[in-house]
Amino acid sequence: MAKAKTIVVQQVGSPIRREKSQRATLIGLGLNKMNKQRELVDTPEVRGMINKIPHLVRVVGE
Repeated sequence: MAKAKTIVVQQVGSPIRREKSQRATLIGLGLNKMNKQRELVDTPEVRGMINKIPHLVRVVGE
């Protein structure tokens, strides 16, 4: 069985003074503090969430 491809996402922007939907997207990705990193499965849903808030997150590793 093949291992799922993952990506590492880091929060680089603050959710202060952002729309509720952008804050909710950060929480959905598992991010809530500056410079926090999460390893996530590379799916179209996760990529869509990252593309929704490119000013708040950065893809560190693929």
